[in-house]
Amino acid sequence: MSSPRWHSALLLPVFIPAVAVIFLLVVGTLANPNLAESLFAAVLNKITSDFGWFYMLVVALSLMFIVVVAMSKWGKIKLGPDHADAEYSFLTWFAMLFSAGYGIALLFFGVSEPVLHYSSPPVGTGETINAAKMAMQISYFHWGFHIWAIYGLVGLVLAYFSFRHGLPLSMRSTLYPLIGEKVHGPMGHAVDTFAILGTMFGIATTLGLSVIQINTGLNYLWPTIPIDSVIQVIVIFVITLLAIASVVAGLDKGVKRLSVLNMTLVVFLLLFVFAMGPTVHILETFLQNTGSYLNTIVERTFNLQAYTRSDWIGNWTLFIFGWTIAWAPFVGLFIAKISRGRTIRQFVFGVMLVPTIFTFFWFSVFGDTALNLIMNEGYAVLIQDVQTDQAIALFKMYEYLLADHPLLISVISFITVILIITFFVTSSDSGSLVIDSLASGGKANTPVWQRVFWASSEGVVASVLLLAGGLGALQTAAIASALPFSIIMIIAAVGMWRALVIEGHQHSSLKSHTQMHRRGVHAGANYWKKRLACILDFPTKEQAKDFIENTAKECLQQVKHELSIKKWTSEVYLEDEPTRVTLVVDRNGIDFSYEIRLRGYVRPEYALAPRQGQESEYFRAEVFLLQGGQSYDVYGFEPADLINDVLNQFENYLHFRHNSPASLPWDMTEHDDELKSEAAKPKT
Repeated sequence: MSSPRWHSALLLPVFIPAVAVIFLLVVGTLANPNLAESLFAAVLNKITSDFGWFYMLVVALSLMFIVVVAMSKWGKIKLGPDHADAEYSFLTWFAMLFSAGYGIALLFFGVSEPVLHYSSPPVGTGETINAAKMAMQISYFHWGFHIWAIYGLVGLVLAYFSFRHGLPLSMRSTLYPLIGEKVHGPMGHAVDTFAILGTMFGIATTLGLSVIQINTGLNYLWPTIPIDSVIQVIVIFVITLLAIASVVAGLDKGVKRLSVLNMTLVVFLLLFVFAMGPTVHILETFLQNTGSYLNTIVERTFNLQAYTRSDWIGNWTLFIFGWTIAWAPFVGLFIAKISRGRTIRQFVFGVMLVPTIFTFFWFSVFGDTALNLIMNEGYAVLIQDVQTDQAIALFKMYEYLLADHPLLISVISFITVILIITFFVTSSDSGSLVIDSLASGGKANTPVWQRVFWASSEGVVASVLLLAGGLGALQTAAIASALPFSIIMIIAAVGMWRALVIEGHQHSSLKSHTQMHRRGVHAGANYWKKRLACILDFPTKEQAKDFIENTAKECLQQVKHELSIKKWTSEVYLEDEPTRVTLVVDRNGIDFSYEIRLRGYVRPEYALAPRQGQESEYFRAEVFLLQGGQSYDVYGFEPADLINDVLNQFENYLHFRHNSPASLPWDMTEHDDELKSEAAKPKT
């Protein structure tokens, strides 16, 4: 018998095609890299010339969609059951999504892009004040709201369908409103296979850029280290080992800790350059450039240079947005994975506003410092340095900025290389977790060897591409793959909108439907005295537990008996840890659950002080439905009143099912197995 740790969670109809395509593309690139590069370049040129408008439209619609949803009444909906809490603190969550998002891009483009736009702007004369303003506004536009809107849309849809409706945390789930149960068949397998391919080659090409920058930094620090593919493959090998160690440690111990380290180093570099550079000038340009960005955001969003027809927009704007769309399955799924328990509004605020403001400040600190060195400090040679090699831009800026402090140049450059490495490892291990989840049908807990396999594969692919000279070809392939995925994004947004309409209809239905008061229906004239006693009573654990295991269970058994007479299938379950009793009704698509769960709370100050040896907590018998905790206590209910409450909730559910729009293709509770298991977890 094989060891349990070597069992497989792989979904073979996804795994086999993905691995086969990766293998064939790598072999083909090795066999004829020049032909592969020219072929993919031709495809890219065709897409940017004929479908550039569609890329820009998808990006614009993504931004508008998540902003509208966040600002609507749906913004309060949680990505998970109503009682779920966020798994990570805001700072830790932000560090993880930022590291997986584009931490490497800021280090690579933070200096080089503003300098290149300054020297060769899309319109007008280069190396002027207007060119400097335009360079910063373009950099803001390329790395601002639009980038995170793409990631945010995919992440939001995945988190909503997975944590709210129990669908697999996989790209196939985004198509459920369109194709229904077919997401579990060949069409769903194809979507996940495509997501794996885009993620694999997107990560490999980005890691290729990163290792080039690492090699450049090492050569800058120690000139005896050459810049060549052998050194780069050695660096990939070492960092892949670190990534494997991280994925073995898992999400909390590996990715979480590395992400926090990344943000610590990023903030240190940011504050250091801010203090050593033209501080007041940076603050002034930050405010001015932010205002200019907001003032021109609509025009730039829809500007395709239709009347000038230059290569600039294809080489920059469409390149960056297309690459981002190709990366969206990876980053979006990873963001969704770490966002359970947050509301839609919190998700959008965290994913869009905070990273964007941070990015703007980053580009102001590094980009405007570089432009100030060129325009006011006499270091125009920085332009030639960047045009010759973008990877050295950041290190050359340090050299000119710290010309009077040669020791600091080496120290800061070394810290930067370390930061690039940690970003490299974070991207690799988080990408491995995402690919492994996709290849396993959305399963969260998979064998360690699978994660190790994918982390190793990323290193192998990146190494082969560098040795074969095919990095550019596969980078182009990753961008081209964004076209079909952009269509999936639009379908996913429409599906989520329809699902939110259903949820809003359910909420209105349950709130508006007439129901009797939960208590006092059969209590008689002295009911108010009993109700007052319940308000001021603070039961012990034993009292509340006894109520659940005896009174509540007996009431639910009576309801079950009457349902069986009416030929309705139902079951009553009593569990000890946590203490709860549950009535489940399952008949022809009707999936209703009424649970009474033991929950403890700190005794309030206005309560009488507990006697010596008495618990400082009191306990409630709270009602939970499939959509989460209902936040009311039924301890002390008379049996007739408790049964009445069960029937009220059941009647509300049937009322919603009866009045739901018949044209909607899916049901709010078809995939609630996961929600049932989540509801079983006590709130911490």
